[in-house]
Amino acid sequence: MKGKRQGLHWEQPPLGLLLLALFFLAGVILGQVFAARVPEAAGEELERYLRGFLELGGEASPRAAVSAAVLYVRYPLAAFLLGFSSIGVVLIPCLTGAFGFFLSFSVCCFTAAFGPKGVLLALAVFGLRCAVTLPCYFLLAAPSWRASGALMSLSFGRGRRSAGAVVCDRACWTRLWGAAAVLGAGICAELLLCPYFLQRLLEELVP
Repeated sequence: MKGKRQGLHWEQPPLGLLLLALFFLAGVILGQVFAARVPEAAGEELERYLRGFLELGGEASPRAAVSAAVLYVRYPLAAFLLGFSSIGVVLIPCLTGAFGFFLSFSVCCFTAAFGPKGVLLALAVFGLRCAVTLPCYFLLAAPSWRASGALMSLSFGRGRRSAGAVVCDRACWTRLWGAAAVLGAGICAELLLCPYFLQRLLEELVP
């Protein structure tokens, strides 16, 4: 019986991860649909913003560091915290869809404003961030969703022992600190490297 429970424990995360990936994909598709309806004025506003970035030289600052930290941490941290609440059963899939939606919408806006070259610009802006935040997000979101489901069962009088074990196990905090280390390295890399590559691209794309 013990081995059977362990088998179930290891079979559940891939299923939850797959479902969350589908929510993320749905958000990506919706982002593309809504981006196609954005007026041309939005592209002009984006161009003005990038011109302002060039005038400032794209230099890192405390404000840029805080902004980068928020952009990197917001989705993974929200997914982790929702694992401590039964409402996370509903909100974590919604958060995953929102993650995909806003990412896709932003990339499509760059493409609409600058054409095919906008793909390179979007890659400079979002490439490193996505490479770091997406794995960290799903690393935290899938177990949090499972833990939230256990808490939901607890609210109906089921799984009183298992719910506490799922939420408070050592692996939960190991994943959090591991993700925090990766996110911190990503923030430092973005502040040091991305302004250089972004400015070079902007000089070519924005005369």
